[in-house]
Amino acid sequence: MKKTRSELRETIMIILYQINIYRKEKIEYNIDQVIKENNKSDDSFIIDMVKGTIEHEKELDQIINKYLKDWKISRLGNIDQAIFRMSAYELLHTDTPKIVSINEGIELSKKYSDDSVSKMLNAVLDEILNEEANNE
Repeated sequence: MKKTRSELRETIMIILYQINIYRKEKIEYNIDQVIKENNKSDDSFIIDMVKGTIEHEKELDQIINKYLKDWKISRLGNIDQAIFRMSAYELLHTDTPKIVSINEGIELSKKYSDDSVSKMLNAVLDEILNEEANNE
């Protein structure tokens, strides 16, 4: 059975979370192998989103940090970092409707994080939409 885009985003978040843990623990990994372990259907949306998010990570972190009030993305938990980066990447670098990118990120945050992080994500993505995405 084909997964919904929401389910695919959940898989993307898990992959990005895993890679974040590997990096922090200095564990060697192969990005294609991590994707393959989590992407049984070989869905190109997952592959493109994961690779794009990682490829643009420094840029995404700079943009996210610009709009986090008195915070840095590095202070957030690993799941939260994955959601913030994935959502910002989708908002800035894909053809997904902007409101869908924001809503999907917030829904993941509500499911995997606490209310304060969801509100922070909503505010940051709104700022990115208004200040960054519309200027491209």
